[in-house]
Amino acid sequence: MKSIQLRFPAVALSLLFMGAVAVAAPVTGTVTNKTTGKPAVGDTVVLVDVQAGMGEVAKTTTDARGHYSLKTPGNSNYLVRVTHEGAGYFIAAPQGGTPGDIPVYDVAAKVQGVTVEADVLEMEADNGQLRVNERFFVHNTSMPPVTQWSPRSFAVVLPPEAEVAGVEGQRPSGLPTSIKLDADGPKGHYAFNFPIQPDDGEKNTLFQISYSLPYSSGKYTFKAQESIPADNLAILLPMSMTFAAGAGTSFRSVKEDAGIQTFIAKSVASGKVVEFTVSGTGSMPREQQGAQPAAGESGAQEATAPGNQPGGGIGNPIGTPDPLSKYKWWILGGLALVLTAGAAFLLREPAAVSVAPASAGPVSVPFSPAAPANTQGSLLNALKEELFALESEKISGTIKPAEYAEVKAALETVLKRALKRSS
Repeated sequence: MKSIQLRFPAVALSLLFMGAVAVAAPVTGTVTNKTTGKPAVGDTVVLVDVQAGMGEVAKTTTDARGHYSLKTPGNSNYLVRVTHEGAGYFIAAPQGGTPGDIPVYDVAAKVQGVTVEADVLEMEADNGQLRVNERFFVHNTSMPPVTQWSPRSFAVVLPPEAEVAGVEGQRPSGLPTSIKLDADGPKGHYAFNFPIQPDDGEKNTLFQISYSLPYSSGKYTFKAQESIPADNLAILLPMSMTFAAGAGTSFRSVKEDAGIQTFIAKSVASGKVVEFTVSGTGSMPREQQGAQPAAGESGAQEATAPGNQPGGGIGNPIGTPDPLSKYKWWILGGLALVLTAGAAFLLREPAAVSVAPASAGPVSVPFSPAAPANTQGSLLNALKEELFALESEKISGTIKPAEYAEVKAALETVLKRALKRSS
C-alpha cells in the first residue's frame, strides 16, 4: 500500500503547451487597481522569458492611465509580471495584439473577509504510519477587495509529531505550486508567507499540507485547532478505519461514498481544540478515484466547468445530504499528472487519461472536451504561470536541484517533440 500524497509537478502541466510559440510583437495592456477602481500608476511591469531561466527581458512602469508597453526581443513564451505594493501578479503574455490587462489589489497584513470555508483531512494508514493530506479552502471576500499578505498570511496548527512531506499553495486563478511552510511559535505551529488574493468568482485560495504521524499503536488522537473560524472541518477515512469524536465535540457522519467514511464538524471556532481519534489501517479505494459520478453527483464535467474548479467553495453542499460531492473526485484523484500522461494529452485530443502519480496508485484525471481556441488559451496562461512558479521554487530553494534538473530536461524533450509535430 502506498502513500496518497498528492504532488503537482510543474513539468506535467507544462507539457500541455501544444507547442505554442509567441510571435515577437509589442505587449501592451492596462493595470487596474481593483481595490480603488482606478488605474495603477507607477507599478513596475516586467516581461519574463519562460524558456530562458525566467530571465527579465524588458521592464517598464505604468503611466498615469495605468498603461504599459513592452517590446518582446524574439520568439519565446513570455510572462508579464506587475508588482503592486510588494505583491506580484502575472499573466501569460497575450498574442495576436490582445491586450494584456492585469488586475492588482492593495495589500494589508490582516483583511476583513478572510475565512476558512473548509479544512479537509484525508487519511490512510499502514505499517505503523498514518498519512494525512490536509487542505484549507480559504475565502477572501473583502470589500473593497484587498490582498492579505505578510510573513504570516495564513497560520495553521499541525500535530506536534507531524513530519511534513509536501506543501502547496494555489491562487484563485492559478495552479498549485510548492511553497514554504515556516515555523511559527510552539512546535506544530506554522505560517504561510503566501498572498491570499480576493476570490475570483467562486474560486478561492487553497493550501495543502501532506504529512505523516507515528502510528505504531494503530491509533492516533488529534487535537485540531483552527487559526481563524472554519465553517467546516471534514475527516475522510477508508471504510476499514474507525473514527471516534472526543468529549464535547460534535461530528456528523455523511454518506458520501460507498468506500469512504466522511465526518463533518460545523462552525469550528478559532483556537478551540477539536478532539477526535482514528484507529485501524486501510487505504482509500483507488479503483473508485477515476470513476464517473452517478447521476445527480458533481463530477468530472462539473469540476472542469468554468467557476467550478477546486477551491470554488463547498458552503452550500456541506448543508445538503451530499456535502463534499463538489470536491470528492478532485480530493481523491488529485491533479497529479506524470510525464507520460502529459505527453499523451499534448499529442492528441483530451480524454480521460489514466496516470500513475508518484506515491499513489493509478488514478484517472478527467478532462472535459476542449474548445480549441478558448481552452488552449486558458491552458497556456495557467501553464506559463506554473513554469514561472517552477523557477521561483528554484530561486527560493523549495525544490531540490536534482528534481529541478529532471523536470527541466523532461520539459525540453517533450516541447521539442511537440514543436516538431506542429511545424
